[in-house]
Amino acid sequence: MTTMTPAAPDTDGRGGLTVASGAVERIAAQAITELDGLGGAASRVLGIAVGGEDPDQGAKVSANVTGGTATLDVRLSVKYPLSVRATTETAREHLIRRVGELSGLTVTRVGITVTALHTAEPETRRVR
Repeated sequence: MTTMTPAAPDTDGRGGLTVASGAVERIAAQAITELDGLGGAASRVLGIAVGGEDPDQGAKVSANVTGGTATLDVRLSVKYPLSVRATTETAREHLIRRVGELSGLTVTRVGITVTALHTAEPETRRVR
């Protein structure tokens, strides 16, 4: 969804800024990569990961832009043994600040779903 914001008071009515939801999604996904301990989220079908958890793939972000505000829904993984609560709160604050700085929008809500805890070393399974 693309929304046109009214012209800022100091622009003498010369125009407004249009920010697409897709642009906000890309900004937020990039902002997540600026933080340590967070990774991507695998797609799921009936609760089963399809393609495996890939912490390097990047977080999945959905954005809804209305006027001068945006809401974000983020799916990501957290590196074990970091505190999920503290890590996601840091991510939430970072997203509000960075998306606001880069898009000019006010982020009113950031919903975060943690899809997995990942370790530094990938698991290897042995067949016996």
